Amino acid sequence: MEDAIKVDIKLAESLGLTENEFNKIKQLLKRTPNFTELGVFSAMWSEHCSYKNSRGLFKLFPTKGKQVMIGAGEENSGVVDIGDGLAVAFKIESHNHPSAVEPFEASATGIGGCLRDIFTLGARPIAVLGALRFGSLDNERVKYLFKEVIRGLAHYANTAKVNAVGGDVYFDESYEGNPLVNAFVVGIVKHENIVRGVASGAGNPVYYIGGDTGRDGVGGASFASKEITEESDSSKSAVAIGDAQLGGRLREACLELIENGLVVGMQDMGAAGLTCSSCETASRSKTGIEIDVALVPQREKGMTPYEILLSESQERMLAILKEGREKEALDILKKWNINAVKIGKVTDDKMMRVKENGTVVCEIPAEALTKNAPLYERDIKEPAYLKEAQNLTLESIKEPQGLNSILLQLLGSPTIASKESGYEKFTNPNKDEILVGPGSDAAVIKVKGTKKALAISVDCNGRYCYLNPYQGAMMAVAEAARNIVCAGGRPLAITDGLNFGNPMKPENYWQFQKCIEGLSKACEVLDTPVISGNVSFYNENPKGPIDPTPMVGMVGLIEDADKSVTQDFKNEGDLIALLGPNTADLSGSEYLYLVHKQKKGNPQIDINMEKAVHEACLEAIKSGIINSAHDCSEGGLAVTLAESCITNANRMLGALVKLDDLKNSAIRMDGVLFGESPSRIVVSLDKKNLSLLEKIAKKHSVPCQVLGEVKGEKLTIQDKDKAVINQPLEALSQTWRQAISSKLSQ
Repeated sequence: MEDAIKVDIKLAESLGLTENEFNKIKQLLKRTPNFTELGVFSAMWSEHCSYKNSRGLFKLFPTKGKQVMIGAGEENSGVVDIGDGLAVAFKIESHNHPSAVEPFEASATGIGGCLRDIFTLGARPIAVLGALRFGSLDNERVKYLFKEVIRGLAHYANTAKVNAVGGDVYFDESYEGNPLVNAFVVGIVKHENIVRGVASGAGNPVYYIGGDTGRDGVGGASFASKEITEESDSSKSAVAIGDAQLGGRLREACLELIENGLVVGMQDMGAAGLTCSSCETASRSKTGIEIDVALVPQREKGMTPYEILLSESQERMLAILKEGREKEALDILKKWNINAVKIGKVTDDKMMRVKENGTVVCEIPAEALTKNAPLYERDIKEPAYLKEAQNLTLESIKEPQGLNSILLQLLGSPTIASKESGYEKFTNPNKDEILVGPGSDAAVIKVKGTKKALAISVDCNGRYCYLNPYQGAMMAVAEAARNIVCAGGRPLAITDGLNFGNPMKPENYWQFQKCIEGLSKACEVLDTPVISGNVSFYNENPKGPIDPTPMVGMVGLIEDADKSVTQDFKNEGDLIALLGPNTADLSGSEYLYLVHKQKKGNPQIDINMEKAVHEACLEAIKSGIINSAHDCSEGGLAVTLAESCITNANRMLGALVKLDDLKNSAIRMDGVLFGESPSRIVVSLDKKNLSLLEKIAKKHSVPCQVLGEVKGEKLTIQDKDKAVINQPLEALSQTWRQAISSKLSQ
């Protein structure tokens, strides 16, 4: 039936290819492709698979470092050495478009796919985090999306028995109708068990491992490479359906295969399914691959080669096993009740050859689908809104009198409020591995068999990037690193989830380029190479594009897990100090957005000062004098202090803070309290250790000011002995903890 379909430019365009791309395909093949081949090209040359509109800028990223074992672009996940013969693999992936139309299934499969990218390398996943963006929770559709996304993430993580240890959730009207659902997974692997996604060794058998293939997800890669419209709800068939229980068994089976040395290469059947895994493994190893789709286990009748090749059914792996050791592998797979079928072999002719019952239905040079994919440099134009948006005149903003109520309003903002109502949905089956779970600056996970721990964070403030993409992207890297540092970890590397609008629009591409430049600069200064990532374009809805949102997932190493630190105050009588510059910029702040209904300003960061603050804080933590550390971010100094008071619900401790040394006549009180200038960390310590902290800060040329002390059952902030904030901890805690659940129940 497919042979009868006329292949022409009209059909090519309907599959998302341009006329130039269609002509290039004919040149590469030296003939007109058949329908199946055209479908394969349309998937592999989609933005989702080829990064044709983005990878030209990736050369700006720093990707090398003594700690990097597998860098960006080499595999589906990067790998970083942590010593003792161990490495950490981590990756962030987006599932934005599917989550807009089928939030439960899409968020679940978003985690599933990212998990497979990790254990494909031989790494055992130890943590998953969600980086989520939604519109206002006053909107009924947004409430539904939020609940269903959380339910989907929790269902998969709980069923597959993976710890969910935190994340990052913001709410802003730019994400109305186009939520961002990014999954960030971290795993640990022994050096000798690292497996690459290669099809090496002509004659080695190619196995299909996992669930049966259905029609779910056919066209998923193409669906993710265009804007969401009013009609997108009809694209539910492009959303794959996951099976978390099967996913958990598949993980254990694959890890056992790898540990027993039975695997030559392995790759997840993610975007573009069997097509992508086949041609990419062959292309990486400069070999070829030959498969027969009639051998592929199918759960639906009458599936065509096109559908089998492009299905994105979940929980499926392509594995190249060692010839002669197939029985050992099949015994392991049988033990875990995992279906496995030999569907082909590795060849040496550099072709991706697909047969159906022995008849060739698709024959394409593997590199034509990968290395020869088109690469575009799009037009850029500074957005028209930018000049006006950056023009923040404080004279036009009336400073409010009731600062107590402003603090409560900020603590009740869903962006700042506790996400406990979401975290409680996750069961975390391996709790003994979690030293610090959701709710502090960074999650902290033990590294078994060592004294070490990993600190994990994911961050990005899209509002900063909307107002200044270059500076905002630097600030995203800086905050992720600052969170790692506050836990006592040294940042190692990042994975980036780049979420942007339609790249064909010059204003959007300008934002994208500036964010890439900002990420690159910050990573260079902070010595955190980019080791993996994901690009999601076309994040638009009928009202316009999302704010540019380059999510930064970061992992850091804590050499001695016993010295990890959390953000909550520990001891009555401890001093509270501020490490970092005394600045009070309201640009892009939650206060400005929430109270004054403005998204304005020009956020700035001195990335070298940021680095110095990190070094000072890490040295102080290593010396054992720091009892708590909390980075100053959304909500500013007042919210940072409040969170340090109330984070530990079992032992809330108040604070008496005096602003006399911070406040001067040139700085507004709302700026001091609620400004979100970067490069600041609030720490607490025993009074006897203050001189050592000041000595360390001076060594790194970092300002250090005493703010007050841990004291009482209130948060009191004074200016010249007059209380500008005076709130019982119970009121702060109740507002902060109940904000989201009360919104959802309205």
